[in-house]
Amino acid sequence: MSVGMIDTGRIEAMVAQLKAAAARATPAGESPLQTDKTANQVNFQSVLKSSLDQVNTAQLQSQQLAERFAMGDSSVSLSDAMISMQKSSIAFQQTVQVRNKLVSAYQEIMNMGV
Repeated sequence: MSVGMIDTGRIEAMVAQLKAAAARATPAGESPLQTDKTANQVNFQSVLKSSLDQVNTAQLQSQQLAERFAMGDSSVSLSDAMISMQKSSIAFQQTVQVRNKLVSAYQEIMNMGV
């Protein structure tokens, strides 16, 4: 169904993709924003670990794809290997930038006067 110039089917498909990505981002049995029982806060440790695990998985998969392509596996194309490598590179760069922001925030807090 199309409302104006917007196709609602495409919107619903994108929402489903976002929900699936959120489900993959969290470990089994945890909600996307796991809350602490006492303080109603986001469990930062589990979110951070999940993100780091995703980046590690992406890097390992891209390395395996590149190795399979280099070995002559006909089921792996050059474009698939290159796209996978770029995705893992971007994910790693994002992780480094988040780490840099966290370190900067920590240093700023530690330099505050009491």
